[in-house]
Amino acid sequence: MQHTEVERELELRLILSPERSIPVPARLSYRCDDPYAIHITFHINSEHPVNWTFARELLVEGVFRPCGHGDVRVWPTKVDGRSVVLMALSSPDGDALLEAPSAQVSAWLERTLRVVPPGAEGGQLGIDDALDQLLAR
Repeated sequence: MQHTEVERELELRLILSPERSIPVPARLSYRCDDPYAIHITFHINSEHPVNWTFARELLVEGVFRPCGHGDVRVWPTKVDGRSVVLMALSSPDGDALLEAPSAQVSAWLERTLRVVPPGAEGGQLGIDDALDQLLAR
């Protein structure tokens, strides 16, 4: 099985208040061997990067309309005339509201969807092959 990884580094903005935000370098990662998930690493050049993993489908939908509940919520909006995607992340360690440029996120997502189209994720896991081998015994 092929183990393709699709990555993109970009600068997100951590929203501290309506008037203040700070840049946060991040890396978006998608791996065929984990086809339902996306991985985001924040503070990629720091000593203590922060990693989040959530459903690719959540980010795909969140580019177009508000979605998610609980720990991860994603929605599109405009800020100063720019199209952005907002991600609200909650954990026991705290909450964060991050802003990402829509065009860059959408282009990266499109690459992941070309590598593993929606609905084809299960085929990447090799479950059918494992079942065939198990049942052939």
